[in-house]
Amino acid sequence: MKTPEQLLSIVEKTLGEIAYPVVPPGLYEPISYTLQGGGKRIRPVLALMCYNAFCQDVEKVLPAALAIEIYHNHTLLHDDLMDHAEVRRSRPTVHVKWDANTAILSGDTMLIMACRFMQQTDAVRKSEMMDLFIRTMDEICQGQQYDMNFENRADVTETEYIEMIRLKTSVLLGCAAKMGALCANASETDAQALYDFAMNVGLAFQLRDDYLDVYGDPEVFGKAIGGDIRCGKKTFLLIRALGKMNDEGRARMLQTLHNANLDPDEKVNAIRAIYDELSIDKECQEAIEAFYNKAKENLEQTSLSAEAKDYLWSFAQTLLNRQK
Repeated sequence: MKTPEQLLSIVEKTLGEIAYPVVPPGLYEPISYTLQGGGKRIRPVLALMCYNAFCQDVEKVLPAALAIEIYHNHTLLHDDLMDHAEVRRSRPTVHVKWDANTAILSGDTMLIMACRFMQQTDAVRKSEMMDLFIRTMDEICQGQQYDMNFENRADVTETEYIEMIRLKTSVLLGCAAKMGALCANASETDAQALYDFAMNVGLAFQLRDDYLDVYGDPEVFGKAIGGDIRCGKKTFLLIRALGKMNDEGRARMLQTLHNANLDPDEKVNAIRAIYDELSIDKECQEAIEAFYNKAKENLEQTSLSAEAKDYLWSFAQTLLNRQK
């Protein structure tokens, strides 16, 4: 089996070889800027690894893996615009470097590119793969809407939040893993177990993102610390903290969170101080570990060899201690 590093190299090389039209001016430059801007490439590498756990000719699943990565970056363009984020991967976001209209139109074009790459996949179960991709795109839009709705609610529960991040983030990882299995014509049992494995890794991944947004190193994290707090977003940390406070404490915390006159850095520091006092950072880490344990159980349910299971689990573990 090829190492994650070897598969990443294949993904980067293929993305770098995409030939973009030269007209109309301004449509494709932001796409190239985005796709050549780095990123962890977790989703395409995972698709290739799950295929490689069954078959050796990983190039067969490459179009589907690229479709997932291009679609993921499409969502980032629009997400950054909706969140008014100024930095992504230590560089100006597309709507900052160009403008909002460019981010919308180039992002839409990336969605079309992703669908074209999916159509290029040569697999017996291509129809199932396409159905999975379409369903996943729909679920991600649902998750984004929940995320927006939560901004105006003070009563979001942890259960609701976990469902939101499952839709917004985890389903694409699940899609990537199952896409690889389906392309390899794996059994439905194995394909679903790998989907669940990646889903739980994705939940842990997003909680880790919540944690790093508050406690990460901005130079390593690639974007400003406290972005979720600045935007008033509900995260696992915030919801857990609100659940541990009395009515008066919750009112003060929400007032701080939504105080437009408070300096953003002061707001981040004030909310983080509350997290520290309530040990929310530790509880978030415990929740992350719980989802990783579920992912381990899912992986064990597959018929894969011990070597293949170790292969996939080692990759999942690299995500647990990530700093960006």
